[in-house]
Amino acid sequence: MERILVFILVILYFISIEIACNGHTHINNNVQYEQKALIDFKNGLTDPNNRLSSWKGNNYCYWHGIGCENGTGFVVSIDLRNPYPYPLENEYGNQSYMNLSGVISHSLIKLKYLKYLDLSFNSFKAITIPQFFGSMKNLIYLNLSHCGFIGEIPSNLGNLSNLQYLDFSSDLSYYNAFEYSSNLFIENIEWMTSLVSLKHLSANSVNLSMVGSQWIEVLNKLPMLIEFHLHNCNLFKSIPSPSFVNFTSLSVIVISSNRFNSTFPEWLLNVSSLVSIDMSRNILHGKIPLGLGELPNLQHLDLYGNYLEGSISQLLRKSWKKIEFLNLHENYLHGSIPSSIGNFCNLQYLDLSDDNLNGSLPEIINGTETCNSKSRMESLYLGGNELNGSLPNCIGQLSQLKELGVYSNQLSGTLSEQHFLKLSNLESLELDNFRLNVSSNWVPPFKLKSLYMFSCHIGPTFPAWLQSQKNLQGSIPSSIGNYCNLQYLDLSDNNLNGSLPEIIYGTETCNSKSPLPNLRELDLSDNQLQGSIPNLIGNLSNLYSLNLRNNQLSGTLTEQHFWKLSNLEYLYIDSNSFRLDVSSNWTPPFQLRYLFMGSCHIGPTFPAWLQSQKDLQYLDLSNASISSSIPNWFWNISSNLEYLILSHNQLQGKLPNSNIGEFLPNLYFLSFSGNGITRTIPDSIGHLTSLGVIDFSSNTLTGSIPSTINNCFSLNVLDLGNNNLSGMIPKSLDQLQQLKSLHLNHNKLSGELPTSLRNLTGLDILDLSYNNLSGQIPAWIGTAFPNLVILNLRSNMFSGRLPSLLSNLSSLHVLDLAQNNLMGEIPVTLVELKAMAQDHNMSISSLYDNRSSYRYEERLIVITKGLTLEYTRTLSLVVSIDLSDNNLSGEFPEGITKLFGLVFLNLSMNHIIGRIPESISKLRQLSSLDLSSNKLFGSIPSSMSLLSSLGYLNLSNNNFSDKIPFIGQMSTFTEYAFAGNPNLCGAPLVIKCQDEGKDKSVEDKIDSGFVDQWFYLSIGLGFAVGFLVPYFVLAMRRSWCDAYFDFVDKIVKWLLFRKRVTYARNHAQRK
Repeated sequence: MERILVFILVILYFISIEIACNGHTHINNNVQYEQKALIDFKNGLTDPNNRLSSWKGNNYCYWHGIGCENGTGFVVSIDLRNPYPYPLENEYGNQSYMNLSGVISHSLIKLKYLKYLDLSFNSFKAITIPQFFGSMKNLIYLNLSHCGFIGEIPSNLGNLSNLQYLDFSSDLSYYNAFEYSSNLFIENIEWMTSLVSLKHLSANSVNLSMVGSQWIEVLNKLPMLIEFHLHNCNLFKSIPSPSFVNFTSLSVIVISSNRFNSTFPEWLLNVSSLVSIDMSRNILHGKIPLGLGELPNLQHLDLYGNYLEGSISQLLRKSWKKIEFLNLHENYLHGSIPSSIGNFCNLQYLDLSDDNLNGSLPEIINGTETCNSKSRMESLYLGGNELNGSLPNCIGQLSQLKELGVYSNQLSGTLSEQHFLKLSNLESLELDNFRLNVSSNWVPPFKLKSLYMFSCHIGPTFPAWLQSQKNLQGSIPSSIGNYCNLQYLDLSDNNLNGSLPEIIYGTETCNSKSPLPNLRELDLSDNQLQGSIPNLIGNLSNLYSLNLRNNQLSGTLTEQHFWKLSNLEYLYIDSNSFRLDVSSNWTPPFQLRYLFMGSCHIGPTFPAWLQSQKDLQYLDLSNASISSSIPNWFWNISSNLEYLILSHNQLQGKLPNSNIGEFLPNLYFLSFSGNGITRTIPDSIGHLTSLGVIDFSSNTLTGSIPSTINNCFSLNVLDLGNNNLSGMIPKSLDQLQQLKSLHLNHNKLSGELPTSLRNLTGLDILDLSYNNLSGQIPAWIGTAFPNLVILNLRSNMFSGRLPSLLSNLSSLHVLDLAQNNLMGEIPVTLVELKAMAQDHNMSISSLYDNRSSYRYEERLIVITKGLTLEYTRTLSLVVSIDLSDNNLSGEFPEGITKLFGLVFLNLSMNHIIGRIPESISKLRQLSSLDLSSNKLFGSIPSSMSLLSSLGYLNLSNNNFSDKIPFIGQMSTFTEYAFAGNPNLCGAPLVIKCQDEGKDKSVEDKIDSGFVDQWFYLSIGLGFAVGFLVPYFVLAMRRSWCDAYFDFVDKIVKWLLFRKRVTYARNHAQRK
């Protein structure tokens, strides 16, 4: 028995050894397996700064960015996020040096236990997100944001059912790091419904325009979702409502910078878990729901830059229990701010600027005293309103305040030291129209970085307290000579005049014997400065940014003006009259990022010194008198170039056929308008996939529009007007889903409008005028473009009837269908053009690109008042209907008189019949009216004299009759306005009306008879009154009657007595 037991123990001993050895071997095999996978992954990467230098040896768990599971050694996390994504914060000087790039090896799929993968802020340019990521089913965290990936996000990411955090955002506009820009999109978002564990989703700047309204239903099916960020995703139309609200855990919603055009989604008021809502920079309209103030957990609300309305008094009377951040900047609020805002004791950031608020400030500030603790307010912006009164002293008690902006109101009064008593944290101060009254030895408790005191009474002596502001970055009066530590000087937009030497030469008192030795930024833009720039400005060796744009400066700039400016990166001297005179082999000491020299005389040859500027991102040489061709080297000048504006020169030659997309991968704004560029538009234009604006207008380009242009799917503006382009409009243009403005006017295009254009639902402006387009105007124009503001099909060969569905264009300001072959009646439905029915129309703003405030300026040719006028900056004033020179018939459309906002109306050269309705006087904004060469008849309504804005009138060549109502505004027009109407008479025509003299004679006779009748009537009345009144008086009282006749008797007797006495005297004298 014992032998058997010993035998069993021996067997178990050997088995345990075998298991242990094999297990150890298995672990060693896994270690080698995962180490090899990591090495293969590293070999595919480009690492210019040796961030992965630690990736050697056997102990990979200690490699940079690698995390392992305790005990087993399995790789569970890879964190290779670029540690320096922000520019100028990097010790290496350029954040791109820290980027990893190259290819992502398939070997990562071998890391079976990987849960965490972060490759964000690297530069995997022009490659798609690897499909194999969808097979890494243990992933909990996946961050691929800002990596430069392109193409469609793979749908098999839906296999990652354990994923809790997913970020593939591609927007880096905040960081100004253009090499990260990418072009990601999702065509069908249904695959996300499989991410049942997802808590955080970020897809900022991923193109979701093809998803439609599906996105909200998909996200509503994710039971664990806490946050979703869809900033700048090209979502548009209305914010959809889910069939049922399932967002039980939703805390953060970000859908800012899209194009949602709807009211605020009130279903959000049912999501009580919401902590943060950001819907800024959309087109939301209607009233802000008062229920927002009752959301129990809401801390952050950003509705900046919409068209929302409401009473600020009603809105802020709600509880807002936990609100910390409230931004309602640039909306249409009204009323006064209630004192109840003082109950928002957690409020740190409040921006109510640029609304229509009124009332005084004391109600706002005093209310904060109800809080148990000190006010937490850090930022308070109330500028751009109609607030009145003074600034209360108690604002000086907001001890946490960092930023205060109360400019552009009707506030006034005196500011004393008491107003700043406890503002030790204040960094930015913006105010105007106050009087500052502080002691000469006052030392402010704050250290400002930004100071704007427009139109404030600070003098007469220079404010000594500025000596304490060592961190100042804002505006300071021009007496700046002794401030040798100054780093930032901003005197822009202050109506300054005089010359620059007065400002610069005064700095020679500095101990360093050089002017402003520490100055980094100098901004004197938007003033009225005159004269030349002194050479001394070239000694500002630390200058980083110089902005002198929009002045009246002139003179010659030489190499001496830039002698020591080795740190200069931003140069704005456009909109002046400088002449650049440098040698042909000059190499500047600087490397510029932004260069704006528009309206400077640089030519005639293309500036060779630009070859040295390898970091350029913005370049504007418009109207610079350059008349040569563009050199070949220019297209390879800078791979960072985003904005290229060479318009209004005399540039010659052609655009390159080479793949310029390879050299300029980030180009967004491209303008060659107003030059002499010839030949065809090269197919290589389609390789510039980041383009948002193409402006080739006013050249001599020929050939057809290349179909490759549809690859520029980020395009907002396409302007090819005023060229010699021919052929048909490409059907493939419908791929440009983000297009807002399309100008193909003044070319030789032919054929019918392709039906594919109806897919360009975001169009604001469509100008196809002056071509050879034919066929009928399609009815779908009225339904496809809900935001269309300008429709110009003038001077083509369109035929058929006007589609009644044009009335659906509720945003339309300009309808120009003149000089076609249209027939039939003018649709009565035109009265439904809502934007034209407003007395004060919404402004048509210039189109912005997504990454800067630089604008493409819209323009439109309008034929009015007998003149051809071009509108640009005043385009918002144009509200026009021009249907002239067609074959339209039927009666004058009375419904047009309900379009109260009309400024120009031209129905001339048609076959319109009927009368002008009296209701035309309702068009009080009308400036030009042309109804000439029709078949209108009847009298000209006298109510037209009430059209006080009417400056041009043409009713010639019709069948009007009777007398012209030559009164009021109608008396300002000459006979030419009424010529060709044989039955019209009266001024200003020389033809008098037939009964004009006869009527005068009749009137005289009537007047004479009228006077005679009144003469005799007055005599009769006088006699009757003189006789009957005494009679009735005496008849009423007998006593009065007796007394009266007694008096009469006495008078008669006295008269008889006097007569007898006189007779007796005369008789005695004769004797």
